[in-house]
Amino acid sequence: MKRQLIACLLLIGPALAWAAGPDMDSIRLDRHDQASQQRGAQLYMNYCMGCHSLEYSRYQRVAEDLGIPEDLFTEHLILDPEIRIGELMTNNMSREDAKIWFGAAPPDLTLVARSRGETWLYNYLRGFYRDASRPWGVNNSVFPDVGMPHVLAELQGVQRCAPGAARGADGKVRRDPLTGEAVLYDDEGQPLNPCGSFELETEGSMKPAEFDEAMYDLVNFMAYVAEPARLDRQRLGVYVLLFLGVLFVFAWLLNREYWKDVPRNPS
Repeated sequence: MKRQLIACLLLIGPALAWAAGPDMDSIRLDRHDQASQQRGAQLYMNYCMGCHSLEYSRYQRVAEDLGIPEDLFTEHLILDPEIRIGELMTNNMSREDAKIWFGAAPPDLTLVARSRGETWLYNYLRGFYRDASRPWGVNNSVFPDVGMPHVLAELQGVQRCAPGAARGADGKVRRDPLTGEAVLYDDEGQPLNPCGSFELETEGSMKPAEFDEAMYDLVNFMAYVAEPARLDRQRLGVYVLLFLGVLFVFAWLLNREYWKDVPRNPS
């Protein structure tokens, strides 16, 4: 009985979490796309670096890995002329001031792509919407009650909540049995999922598709920063596997040589 109860909890728990959580668009990054990572680095330095440091990474390492000449990196991406390219990627915001302004010090984001996941980060950056009840006037569909302003509003614009598809306890979208369309409202005309989608209330400098592509670039850069040696590790792993394959052949031949004169069924 105890095992059956545990099995039910393991099956029902993820379904309920899926039903209650927001829908997320999947993302698959191309870590070999240096142009995308370069654009992401530019976005990060212009919109994120003022509050969120990358204190486990160095400017010079980023410039080398992304193929950016040091003079161009220093001129266009390092906004403080007193910072040298060999320094860690920190900012000048003190934790005391940050707590006063935001209620909590903005976290370092060096490892956020690994700790939160790339899909989570991509949807978080695109999930801000207008909420007059919040101190900064915005909320986030992925991180409810986030204490952060929408710093990318000039690019994306300002979104507002709109009714979206509701999910049942099994995690599937509820659909009209006759038309097959997603059910948005109950019998009284009230939205089942009041903030299941977004409508653009104020346009930004980018079209929605352009903004999504820009957020892809930003996440691609942050995924690189979270694990800069990933491509080297994967490339080295191929040689390691090839070496183990060759070693296995010699080990098998040596084992056969050792045992060839040993009787299989000693009397």
